[in-house]
Amino acid sequence: MSNPVFFTAPGTLDQQVPGSAFVLSGPEARHAVTVKRIAVGEAVDIADGAGKRLTGTVSAVAPGELTVECLDLADEPRPGTRLVLVQALAKGDRDELAAETATELGIDAVIPWQAERSIVRWKAERAAKAHAKWQSVVAAAAKQARRAWIPEVRAAVDGAGLQAAVAAADLAVILHEDAVRPLRQVLESWLETAPPGDAGSREVLLIVGPEGGISPREVTRLCDAGAVTALLGHHVLRSSTAGPAATVLVSDILGRW
Repeated sequence: MSNPVFFTAPGTLDQQVPGSAFVLSGPEARHAVTVKRIAVGEAVDIADGAGKRLTGTVSAVAPGELTVECLDLADEPRPGTRLVLVQALAKGDRDELAAETATELGIDAVIPWQAERSIVRWKAERAAKAHAKWQSVVAAAAKQARRAWIPEVRAAVDGAGLQAAVAAADLAVILHEDAVRPLRQVLESWLETAPPGDAGSREVLLIVGPEGGISPREVTRLCDAGAVTALLGHHVLRSSTAGPAATVLVSDILGRW
């Protein structure tokens, strides 16, 4: 069974070496001690959310504090191709569910998208609170999945912002029920011509619309910016399901699984 993971801030593990002691404090330590009831002698992982993972044994516990003896420190590199879920805002927390599940399945970043047909609207103070909630959901999902990387939740975009993101991406795929080519075919064709790139230098955007679907005008504008449409399957999936399903398929094609 894999070790439970607790997060610390990026950079705080940099000076650790086998045999050193790392003291975890704050909310993560309180969760470990009071909720998970981690005890002396148990094996745990401490990750900084940016790829660095300390594996060690708990040597002391105190209220709000966990001391771990470092047994190993490893850097987990970014994948050669980063997967970014562009998730349209949706009602009933389906958008958050999509981000949560995609994180557990290996997505590298998430972009909230204010689509034309999105019923949910992020405005003023609500936008900041909603973005913070997505960050919390993604961090919790990364913890559940024992990941060393916490996916980045990027700033929410509107139609123009998404067009700019599409233009900057190496590949942008609109998951659309009217598409002709299957997602697998689109990815495999792209891989035949895509340059290898350095770790984390390439990005593939997986674009998912809201409950009412992506409007024809949005599809046209995104395709004009460089996106392509792809068919995920023979059935129409919910907004909360399409992104995670695509994450699984693309991860398999890219050899990440």
